[in-house]
Amino acid sequence: MKKEQLLIKKNLPHNFLAEQILLNCLITNSETIKLTFKLLPIKAFYFKNHQEIYRALIFMSKNQLPIDILSLTTFLQDNGLLKKIGGIKVLLEVINQVSNLIYLHDYIRLVKEKFLRRSIIQLGYKMVNTGYVTNISLEKLLNKLEIEMFNLTNEVKSQPTATSAQLLNNMFSELKEKFLNPKLPGVSSGFTDLDDLTQGFQKSDFIILAGRPSIGKTALSLNIALNIIKSSRLPILLFSLEMSKEQIMYRILSLETNINSTRLKNGKLYQNDWIKLTKIIKILSKLPFFIDDTAELSIQDIRLKIKTILLKQTKIGVVIIDYLQLMQSSEFKNKNRVQELSYITRSLKNLAREFNIPIIALSQLSRNVDNRIDQKPILSDLRESGSIEQDADLVLLLYRMKNTKVNQNEKSSILELIIAKHRNGPVGTIKLKFNENQTKFTTLDYE
Repeated sequence: MKKEQLLIKKNLPHNFLAEQILLNCLITNSETIKLTFKLLPIKAFYFKNHQEIYRALIFMSKNQLPIDILSLTTFLQDNGLLKKIGGIKVLLEVINQVSNLIYLHDYIRLVKEKFLRRSIIQLGYKMVNTGYVTNISLEKLLNKLEIEMFNLTNEVKSQPTATSAQLLNNMFSELKEKFLNPKLPGVSSGFTDLDDLTQGFQKSDFIILAGRPSIGKTALSLNIALNIIKSSRLPILLFSLEMSKEQIMYRILSLETNINSTRLKNGKLYQNDWIKLTKIIKILSKLPFFIDDTAELSIQDIRLKIKTILLKQTKIGVVIIDYLQLMQSSEFKNKNRVQELSYITRSLKNLAREFNIPIIALSQLSRNVDNRIDQKPILSDLRESGSIEQDADLVLLLYRMKNTKVNQNEKSSILELIIAKHRNGPVGTIKLKFNENQTKFTTLDYE
């Protein structure tokens, strides 16, 4: 068994020549050391003597020491490291390699790829060994492994630095495509006035929809979700931390059938209602609408479930989380709630970027708004953390202006949807009519 394990360890993925050439590039072009260190940790080098040389170069660079083969040899000798790396012959092998500064990122990529493959193998062994640990709860073990897997996946997906030429070339192609085929850049919300201001929900956007309790945040998010799924057929993933899957489906049925939600819940239906229900259920059953009502939801849970759906669906239109303040992180249990929420919002923004999809998180507003004469919400009313505003690309604040009872079957409210922050565009206000019996929103106008 020991011999077998030794064989596996001996044959871990590595690229000896790429490590030598990269070190040569760093010695002959010392200005590249800081950049390389940002992209490659010391342990990215497989061979111990290469790690020591890389560590010495980083130290010399940080301390602004001159770097060439002579000064590096002297530094290693003075610190008792020259013999440890295998002597002067190892340095001569490195310096005799031919490197080209133009291909620096390629050298880094080759070394990093082997490092990440070794990391995957090591994580695999760790998973096996973790299965034998019985004095720690299964939930904690799984959370820890998920975090490590999450970090490793982010490393794998990290993008190299792009040149201005590459960026401009891509932008020119994109502008040409937009000119020839004009269309909304982002995912349409189904509300024309909102789309006019936002240009749709953009890929990798983290969007906050905030308001006081019972104002219609969930209803509006369901309206948006159904508009997206019906117009684009893109899958929708809704995480409901407050309401059950069944409650969400009752709301959706009420919205789509125009049947009063109270009658729908208590089963007091007319003949025409059954005809509508049968027709709508057939339609909804074919839509890729996914609802998860896990009560204690973590970032790792969300990431895993997004990935699971992407394995089957290839694309997701939007992810909706209802709502932000009910999310938790095991790392911050019984600790500072503001720091915990900051971690959650930053992680959600990272998820939006990783999967290149818009994520909408519903959020509560502070009670302070109720104590003001002017109760129209502002950004500082976002509850528990300023990081919500900081991490969000788009902040929408929902505000009830007045109630209007039209007739016995319709109780309507006039609401304002305030675009309080828009990282890539204008702010403004949209007026919405909300039929509370059918949980349906329609646009009035915008300013």
